[in-house]
Amino acid sequence: MTSDDTRALDEADPLASLKQRFALPPGVIYLDGNSLGALPRATADVLDDAVTRQWGNRLIRSWNEGWIEAPQRIGDRIAPIIGAAPGEVIVADSTSVNLFKLLVAALRIHPTRRTIVSEQGNFPTDLQIAEGALGCVAGARLKAVPRANLTTALDGDTAVLLLTQVQYKTGARFDLKTLTAAAHAAGAVVLWDLSHSTGAIPVDLNEAGADLAVGCTYKYLNGGPGAPAFLYVAARWQARLASPLSGWMGHTAPFAFADAYTPAPGITRWLAGTPPILALAALEAGIDLWREIDRPTVWAKSAVLFEILAAAGDSLGLECVTPRAAMERGSHISFRHPNAYPICQALIARGVIGDFRDPDILRMGLTPLYLSHEDVWRAGEILREIITTEAWRDPRFSQRLAVT
Repeated sequence: MTSDDTRALDEADPLASLKQRFALPPGVIYLDGNSLGALPRATADVLDDAVTRQWGNRLIRSWNEGWIEAPQRIGDRIAPIIGAAPGEVIVADSTSVNLFKLLVAALRIHPTRRTIVSEQGNFPTDLQIAEGALGCVAGARLKAVPRANLTTALDGDTAVLLLTQVQYKTGARFDLKTLTAAAHAAGAVVLWDLSHSTGAIPVDLNEAGADLAVGCTYKYLNGGPGAPAFLYVAARWQARLASPLSGWMGHTAPFAFADAYTPAPGITRWLAGTPPILALAALEAGIDLWREIDRPTVWAKSAVLFEILAAAGDSLGLECVTPRAAMERGSHISFRHPNAYPICQALIARGVIGDFRDPDILRMGLTPLYLSHEDVWRAGEILREIITTEAWRDPRFSQRLAVT
């Protein structure tokens, strides 16, 4: 594909105008939206209003003017993006905290089932949080197995199957429906981490019969660094499950100030502490963009962007570890190279921002809302130049930073 080809694709791209809705720095090709989404232009004004008017002028009155309902309201706006119904999604805490809450609740469903089954190489915090959850249920254990052995690892002791739908390094995607059905056939529930799925690929939790899910909002939903995460509980489970973090915002009547805890009905019981209003305001600005977006068009463009960058990697003989079939991957592409870290740093120095995953993965996010076809083609050309000239050998590119 040539530069002229990509320009033609951009001229016909129905999403092209969305790029102007983001405050991207000039001269930068941003291929790290799978780690931190770009800043929507509307967010600054939304935050200014939240700080100056809502906090500064309305003060505590703002709790009764939209603040207290924000976790449920924003959850309902995320619901269509993941194929959930109103009242099944709430925004609260971080992905890790939400994982802990749902894992402990899932372990407590069946008194005779005590095993969490997960994938070896799952995102580390998922496995680490699972280890912590074990201490809350006597006899619980974690069984992490290779990807190919997941279904055979499910047995009569399995309480919950914990999976990240899109693998954070390779981008390989699990089929929601198939793995959910496998868990149910074994008598277990399934807890999906949708952090690399939401806003990146088609997700339909209800169509798949899913039970529980979590996901972050600072990647493809552009909610801002450290934005609150979301939590999904299928309607059929909501009366039966209870959060192990019985905080006052999950109480049925928080301002009755009763000593004893009575969980709120529905999804609200998964709240714990006071909602972070400024962070929620920024997130809501990012979510509002999705009201105008045709999601199938986003997925289709992602597939084309992948092919453009995959072709550049192929021309260099790079090993692409991401599945080539569109339905088997997320919306990032990963190449394996023994010098992936300095190559990544050399790209950043040239204005192409991707990221590195230890020990040898160069990872590039493909975010169709603010990436043009020509952007991705240019990134491939810069990658080609850095590798063919060995510009990455400059010693400064090998100096490890705290965040990679």
